[in-house]
Amino acid sequence: METQRKSSGDDGGGERGLLHTWKGYSCSVTPERLLLPRPVLQVALGARHGVLLVEGGQVYSFGELPWKQSQVPEPAKPTLESALSGQRVVAVAAGSFHSGAVTEDGGIHMWGDNGAGQCGLSGLSTVPNPTPVALVDSDTSPPQTLPVLELACGEKHTLALSVQREVWAWGSGCQLGLNASVFPVWKPQKVEHLVGRCVLQVACGASHSLALVRCLGPQDIHRPPVDKCRQCNQLLYTMTDKEDHVIISDSHYCPLGVELTEDEGMLEAPAPTPGLKTSPSEPVLPSHTSTTNSDSPAAPSKSADPSSGPSPTQDSEKGESALANGVLPSSDSDPAAQTKDGSGAVSVVKSSLYPDEQAVKDYLKKLSDNTQTDAKMTAGGLHSLLPSAGGLTSTPSSTLNHLVASCASAVGERVASTYEALSLKKMMNFYLPSGVSRSGGLAGTVPGVGDNTTERVRQEDSMQGKKSSSTGDIREEEAEGLRRRLSLPGLLSQVSPRLLRKAGRPRMRAVALTPLGGAVPEAQEVLPTLQTEVWSWGHGEHGQLGHGDNLARLQPLCIKSLNNKEVVRVAAGAHHSLAVTAQSQVFSWGSNSSGQLGHMESPSTVPRLAKLSDGIRVWDVSAGERHTLLLADGDCIQPIIYYSGQQVKEGEEESQAKEPGQGEGGEEEEERAGGYTPQPVLLPFCMNLGYVSSVFAGGRRCVALSDRNVMGFIASLHELAAAERKFYCKLCNVKTQIIRPLLELESLSSALGQVTLGLLQTLAGRFSLLCHLTGQHAASLTANLRRGRDVKSLLILDHAGIFLDSYNEYCSSLGNFQVMAGFQALTKPSLDFFGKSPELLQRLSECSEENPTMADLLVALFYLPTRHLHEYGRLLLKLATCFEVCSNDYQKLQDSCSKFEALTLKLKRKRKEAEYTFHFWKSFPGKMTDSLRKPHRRLICESSNKALTLQNAGRFSVNWFILFNDALVHAQFSTHHVFPLATLWVEPIPEENTGIHGLKVITPEETFTLLASSAMEKTKWLRSINQAVDQALSGAGQDSTSVGSGSSGQKLEPPTSRTASYTFYKDGRLKEATYEGRWLNGKPNGRGVLKWPDGRIYTGEFKNGLEDGFGEFVAPNKTLNKNDHYQGQWKDGKMHGLGTYRYASGEVYDGSFQDGMRHGHGMLRSGKLNTSSPSVFIGQWLQDKKTGYGVFDDITKGEKYMGMWQDHLRQGTGVVVTQFGLYYEGAFKDNKMMGTGILLSEDDTTYEGEFSDDWTLNGKGVLTMANGDYLEGSFGGEWGTGLKVTGSYFKPHLFDTDKDKTHTVKLGRLCVCAEDKWQAVFEECWSQLGCESSGQGENWKAWENIAVALTTSRRQIQDSPEILSRSHSRTLESLEVIPQHVGPITMERYHTIRLYLIKACDTPLHPLGRLVETLVAVYRMTYVGVGANRRLLPQAVNEIKSYLNRIFQIVRFLFPDLPEEGGLIPEPTANAEDKKEPDATDAPLESPKPGRVVSSSALLLPVLLPRLYPPLFTLYALDKEREDDVYWECVLRLNKQPDLALLAFLGVQQKFWPVNVPVSVPAAGEKQQVLSSTKDACFASAVETLQQISTTFTPSDKLQVIQLTFEEITQEVQSLLKQDFLWSMDDLFPVFLYVVLRARIRNLGSEVSLIEDLMDPCVQHGEHGIMFTTLKACYYQIQHEKIT
Repeated sequence: METQRKSSGDDGGGERGLLHTWKGYSCSVTPERLLLPRPVLQVALGARHGVLLVEGGQVYSFGELPWKQSQVPEPAKPTLESALSGQRVVAVAAGSFHSGAVTEDGGIHMWGDNGAGQCGLSGLSTVPNPTPVALVDSDTSPPQTLPVLELACGEKHTLALSVQREVWAWGSGCQLGLNASVFPVWKPQKVEHLVGRCVLQVACGASHSLALVRCLGPQDIHRPPVDKCRQCNQLLYTMTDKEDHVIISDSHYCPLGVELTEDEGMLEAPAPTPGLKTSPSEPVLPSHTSTTNSDSPAAPSKSADPSSGPSPTQDSEKGESALANGVLPSSDSDPAAQTKDGSGAVSVVKSSLYPDEQAVKDYLKKLSDNTQTDAKMTAGGLHSLLPSAGGLTSTPSSTLNHLVASCASAVGERVASTYEALSLKKMMNFYLPSGVSRSGGLAGTVPGVGDNTTERVRQEDSMQGKKSSSTGDIREEEAEGLRRRLSLPGLLSQVSPRLLRKAGRPRMRAVALTPLGGAVPEAQEVLPTLQTEVWSWGHGEHGQLGHGDNLARLQPLCIKSLNNKEVVRVAAGAHHSLAVTAQSQVFSWGSNSSGQLGHMESPSTVPRLAKLSDGIRVWDVSAGERHTLLLADGDCIQPIIYYSGQQVKEGEEESQAKEPGQGEGGEEEEERAGGYTPQPVLLPFCMNLGYVSSVFAGGRRCVALSDRNVMGFIASLHELAAAERKFYCKLCNVKTQIIRPLLELESLSSALGQVTLGLLQTLAGRFSLLCHLTGQHAASLTANLRRGRDVKSLLILDHAGIFLDSYNEYCSSLGNFQVMAGFQALTKPSLDFFGKSPELLQRLSECSEENPTMADLLVALFYLPTRHLHEYGRLLLKLATCFEVCSNDYQKLQDSCSKFEALTLKLKRKRKEAEYTFHFWKSFPGKMTDSLRKPHRRLICESSNKALTLQNAGRFSVNWFILFNDALVHAQFSTHHVFPLATLWVEPIPEENTGIHGLKVITPEETFTLLASSAMEKTKWLRSINQAVDQALSGAGQDSTSVGSGSSGQKLEPPTSRTASYTFYKDGRLKEATYEGRWLNGKPNGRGVLKWPDGRIYTGEFKNGLEDGFGEFVAPNKTLNKNDHYQGQWKDGKMHGLGTYRYASGEVYDGSFQDGMRHGHGMLRSGKLNTSSPSVFIGQWLQDKKTGYGVFDDITKGEKYMGMWQDHLRQGTGVVVTQFGLYYEGAFKDNKMMGTGILLSEDDTTYEGEFSDDWTLNGKGVLTMANGDYLEGSFGGEWGTGLKVTGSYFKPHLFDTDKDKTHTVKLGRLCVCAEDKWQAVFEECWSQLGCESSGQGENWKAWENIAVALTTSRRQIQDSPEILSRSHSRTLESLEVIPQHVGPITMERYHTIRLYLIKACDTPLHPLGRLVETLVAVYRMTYVGVGANRRLLPQAVNEIKSYLNRIFQIVRFLFPDLPEEGGLIPEPTANAEDKKEPDATDAPLESPKPGRVVSSSALLLPVLLPRLYPPLFTLYALDKEREDDVYWECVLRLNKQPDLALLAFLGVQQKFWPVNVPVSVPAAGEKQQVLSSTKDACFASAVETLQQISTTFTPSDKLQVIQLTFEEITQEVQSLLKQDFLWSMDDLFPVFLYVVLRARIRNLGSEVSLIEDLMDPCVQHGEHGIMFTTLKACYYQIQHEKIT
């Protein structure tokens, strides 16, 4: 009702909102026009006064206003209500003698008679001026004032609809719907019974109330039901068993009166009125009066009763399932805890609202035990049960009733009660084909149209007391189609409750089939809902409540017979009620004393259709005291007005000025006086009023608001709305009279076959959706006429998408049905059904042909909706012309219009395609074409005219090419092949004057050339194929194919690279495999997934049709029932490069592959747990076999083999160590120790000689004992068991002492030499640099390969950044800069190279880094665990040296200018370079050479050694164990001495003894006297420095530490002697020995040996060399120190 901006078509207030008023209907009546300064927006009429709302929000009153102080005898002129000035009013309402207004912010103002509290203000009998009244929601804390949407006023009561869509009431009488025992109710209170529902509109009669409520969807709250009366504790349902059916009656009559106990008052139990007997025929659900008053024994505390929720309206399905889970669902809006009683005080409920657990259990038990009652059947029960309409279950029913009814529904639409004797047979005719309900077939069909003649007749004929048994509505039947077959009535009593409960389940699913809020999910919120119910309450003595009786109702109750009638508006007269449906029909009920119902029933207690001639579509109604006004569409666009009811004669009114409602006597008298119309009559003057937008009636008066048609705008709006209403009625007729009967035919499935039937069901479903959408749109347009009449609120503009999609989908399914010859198949069933005279069809399909065939009629009928699109376009364009071309509105209308026009063209084209395709199938019947016939497939072109032939085809071969929108089919004499378009490439063959018009077609497995008959044919086919391919790729294949359409401007070429899936069919590696991914010209190329039917799957990169690049492969292993899994590099379809292969057996291979085989360096872990696998092999592989050098760690046996392999066998020289300290080196053959070998045991017992098997001696040899005795001769037997010996025993004498030394020296002779180890690892590095073998290749190419390796891996990392830390990626960036060089290498260049190498070795993505990483891995594998055997030390050291040499080779290849090992780099200036680069100085300080020696150890040890240090140092520690023990014992002993004693003992000269030493704790510069007892104070800084030797890794770093120690000692001595000083070895040695002792380095022997072994050879003779020798001497000195 808000005032809308005037459309630009208006030029002044005089054209809009003109008000005409009149009384009665006789010919002589002419309406008078009330002149007001502004357009009138809304009128409300009371018994003798009226209220007007004009644009701008002002309110005028006219008529008799007795409550005004200055009473003017009936002012003719409307007077302004000045109390409302400053408020912008948006809605007004008038009761018999009071009025109300709603302001923009939702506030209410009331004035007029307040005798019954109807103005909501206490203490005043009249309210002269508009006074604010507030709706205070006391359930919230703090209490909030609720804004209001609309008001309705009756004689003694007022209803308000809040923004929350809840109803509030005040005043007097049961029509309030409140549980008040005291009237009047001054303060607005919420009608609890409707809480939780969405109320759309309210209306008030003199003493009754109506509400239009949106059906509950499945998403709404449900509450547990009640099955006993709360007051008298009787069951609400009773059951009687008749011969072939069961009746459940809910006509429970509660004897208790309105008096409530205190407890129940708090709970707001609605009180049943005495005399509330419902007729037995009434639909099952209990009248709401007695519903909530049940008190089931399950709820011991009253307040805990599950039903005490504010509204027991629920879909019992939810309630039931919730109960089953032991939970009582509560509702969002559950204010039952605090309820308001009449005085407005809030009382508190005594205990919790929910039952305790026990109560719930009892309740459940009661339900399940009650099998007997479960069998009860119900007459109207089904109503309660079909939530299909989104909760038709408008009224609460007990869970029990629910179970029952679900069963009832199994029997049929309504099992006839005694009163409604519809025989069972008739019921079964509603039977639906079984598939429908799931497939969304009929299901969408919108609620029953209710205008088939039978329904009308039956409604009129049924007796007054009986509820009309309208033939049900589609949705109910659909929802039941699922359950019809469950059981027949006679069997019901034997059905177990559990089964019944199950039967109840599927109901929820049926909902999905019907659009709940609209065609498309979004539509639900945007468009007005059609799924509505009408609820009524109050006095019913005239039947105005519509429940089939004359009883009053204290609480809102749903009028069942209006369910599914799609009511969109309700109106109430003094004692009658009206409802308008979306299909523009009017239902009326109540008092018919003056013919105000528009039909002959008098009075009517159930809604019946008003009698109007065909084609009159009513869209607005209003009701007065005894008359009804209807606003309808006639034949022309201009609306027409009908009047039904009492005739008013001039001059009669005064005499009749009694109180209204004076009773029957008065009415009769009046009828004699005035007469009335028994049926609606057309008011002759309505055409003169212009375009009427709404009508109002009240008292005796009638009012119409109209607009003048300025610039055609108003007329166009009316035309649009009228067209939509007409179209909706049309669609509903088609649905009820054609589609539904057809779908219900028995013969349908046999006539159509499964596929076509499915298509028909889809089609019917889409038709329903379309129909529903149209209905919603019509309702929205009607509302717009009534309210604003502007362009802004036209949904078709903002939400055109919803309409376009619905039409598009409908036409797709229609085309699919047509292509499959559905209409031909439907012919026979249709003829059977509609008979030989298809007048009905012809009339509905508007088919103009003479004698059309049945199929043509059906096609015309189903294509009918598409015509309406053009209508949309036309009317929108017409509206657009009413605006300035530059305005936004014009733009919007124009755009929408063009969208609809475009869709019209597109759908016409689709129809043509479907017809073309259909005729093609028809003209080429046969097995082949049948197999190709698919619903969504459309023909584009075919070569039966020989326009296209196959090149090089045989003379007699038949080649027929058919292009569909998804495939190209090549048919030959007996076979045909289908090439999907997504994987089809076509290119023209250049013609070079050969006169051949060729097209080359490429598919994944075939390439062939097609020859066209002419250049024109060639371009036609080329374009058609390309276009079809393009559309197939864009996914529009089934929606937007075009036959030869598309202007030349279209891009002709589809992309050569595309994503598609394809299944290979030819024999070969890929037979029956499916590939999905990127393609290029017929070959998989790029990322993709390849799946074989046997379960193998490859995921990764492809190149030119083969796996190439990085990929993952899974292959199932049938025997083990697990998968093999490979992840790594591929080349030309085979595993090639680095990868990891996890075998189903649990083995894991990690390493290189070549041509699908393990080849190169790799590691194989086998055993169940890969982490601690029983065996690990790491080494070289050749064509899937272990061949070359490798290390095998057999964890179960505790042995480790390091040596040569061939074909998986140990063959050649090798070393074995065991966890028991045995050591063997020698020859192996066929996996056994065989040939010459050396065997040492832990205690140095040694055997050297022949072996024949593992640990088995056989042949000549020498056995040497630990003490040097030895045996020489022949040996036999296994080591560790008894050895058989034939030979001589020697006990060497003193002269033979070095015998065992020679033995130890010999170790390492029979093992693999270091250079031969890990060759594969180095070869891989070289090949990564692009070299055939070491050093063979181009330097620039190597750098290029490095750059490529780094960038590709960086790209992979950017895809998944979590792999790398930030520092790592920075390293990568710096590595991309190659150290440039020109000319000889200088020191500076040498440093950049060194830094580059350090970084390169830091990341495994660089070939050098990868090499280092692999070497570290193999080294650790070799020398950790069992490999930590002291005898392996020399091999371990040699291995490191060999690494250095071989890596240095690679470095020199990359930096060719680097001098070779031992070469010199000149130093730019001869400063002491020791300070700058201490780690490889090559000369004593005295004679600095200008330069620096290049060596592999100086350059590479800093990189390599820290990583290899732990295993290496362990070996040193084991080897030097004994010496270190002796040394350590000595250190511990000597360290017990105080400083001076130790210095003296070591023979340090006195002059070097410190007298005092600086102390750290006291103030700086203080000295502490060195006493005889002082310990650890002398030379403390030197000691500390030397201790750091254990924290360094490389020999150069360790030597650096020793040098610093010497410097510290020198400094200290110099400060003692206060002069420069040159050491002599004799002076220096004892002091240094003291420092070494005090440093207490545990493994000094190991440190010394490590330095000695790995020291840079060029350092040995320099200063560092001398210092090292000193340290070594100290070590030996300490070991042999004898303490005297």
